[in-house]
Amino acid sequence: MIIVGAGPVGLMTALLLSEQGIEWRLIASEPVLAGDLRASTFHPPTLDLLGRLGLAEPLIAEGLVSPTWQVRLHATGERAEFDLSVIADDTDHPFRLQCEQSRLCAMVLERLQADPKGTLMLGWTVDGVTADETGVAVTARPVDAPGADPQTFRARYLIGADGSRSVVRRAMGIGFEGMTYPETTILATSDFPFQDHLPGLSNVNYVWKDGGTFSLLRLRHLWRCSLYPDQGETIEEALQPESIAQKLRAIVPEAADRAPMEVRPYRVHMRIADDYRADRVLLAGDAAHVNSPAGGMGMNGGIHDAAELAATLGEVWRGAPEALLDRYTRRRRPVAEQEMLAQADRNRARMQERDPERRRALLADLQRIAGDRDLAREHLLRTSMITGLRRAAAVA
Repeated sequence: MIIVGAGPVGLMTALLLSEQGIEWRLIASEPVLAGDLRASTFHPPTLDLLGRLGLAEPLIAEGLVSPTWQVRLHATGERAEFDLSVIADDTDHPFRLQCEQSRLCAMVLERLQADPKGTLMLGWTVDGVTADETGVAVTARPVDAPGADPQTFRARYLIGADGSRSVVRRAMGIGFEGMTYPETTILATSDFPFQDHLPGLSNVNYVWKDGGTFSLLRLRHLWRCSLYPDQGETIEEALQPESIAQKLRAIVPEAADRAPMEVRPYRVHMRIADDYRADRVLLAGDAAHVNSPAGGMGMNGGIHDAAELAATLGEVWRGAPEALLDRYTRRRRPVAEQEMLAQADRNRARMQERDPERRRALLADLQRIAGDRDLAREHLLRTSMITGLRRAAAVA
C-alpha cells in the first residue's frame, strides 16, 4: 500500500493500515513534518478513535480540554453556550480538545518510525501516478536532488492524502468542484490573556462585533484569533501591524499592546471530489474535500476518512471483493457533502451576518437550542460529527 502525504490524515492512514496488518509505504515532499499552526480542534469521536490507539491521553496532556463552546455578541457579552457534557452517554470524550495538529503528527510519526511493516519516505516529491488492473505505480524523486532520475514504486493500492492540491487526484483526473469564499481570513496568534478581560469566555468562541466578526480559540499557551479586513480595506492594508493592532484593540483594548506571535492570511474553499475512488486509487482528507474551518471539521473529517478507508482496505486485503472499496465513497462522500461542507457553510454564513436584528434572532434561536437538553444533544451530536459517523456506518 502506498500513501502520499504526511499530514494528520496520511500519517493516521499508515498507522491504521498497520493495525490491520497491512504493509505500507508513505511518500511526502516535506523532509520534516509541518510545524506551523493549522487545525487545532479535535472533536469527541476523533478522540474516541485516538483513545483506541493509545493516543488520546498523551494528546490531551498536551492540549486544552474545552467542555463548552459559544456564539457571542461582543458589544453586550450575550451568548449561547453549548455544554458537551450533554453527550456524555454518546462518547468517552464529551469535550473538544484544543491542540495543534502538529502534536498529533509528531506522536504518530514516532509510532511509524518504529513500525516494521512500513517505509517512510519524507522529502520525496511525486512526479507521476499510473494505475491498471494489476496495481499502481508511483514515480518519485528526492526533493534535495531534483535532477536525479525518478524511482518507481509499485503497490496494490494507492491512497492520496496529499491535500487540496493533490497530485494524486489530478493524476487520476478526478474532478474537484466547488467555490472559494470572497473573504480573506487573517490568523493572528497572541499570548494575551483574553479570558481575563471578557467575562464568561469559553475556550472556543465565535463572535459578532459591530459590522463584522472574529473568533477566539484558545490553546494551552496562546489564543488564535481569526480576523477580517474592515469594509473597504485591502488585504495588504489589513495585514499591516497598525491594522492588526486596531483589530485586536477592538476585542480588548489592552490586547493591542502585545504584538501578535504570528500573522497569516488565508482563503477558504468549499470543494469535494467527484468520487473518492478511481480504480485502485483512493482519496482521503483535503484531497477529497475542503471546507470552511468554522466548526473545526476538516482535519477531523479527514481522520474519519482514514479510519473508514483502512477498515475497508483491511476487509479487501483479507479476501473481500474489491467492489467493497466503492462503499468507502458511499459512506464518506455524503457525510462530507451534507454534514461537513454544509454545516461549515452554515456556520460561516451565520457569523458573516451583518444585520443586527437578524443576529439577535440567530442568537435567540441558538440560546433556545442550548437551553433545551434534547435539542442541545441533537445539535451537539451533529456539530461534534457523531451524527455523520452514525449515518455513514448504516450505509451498506
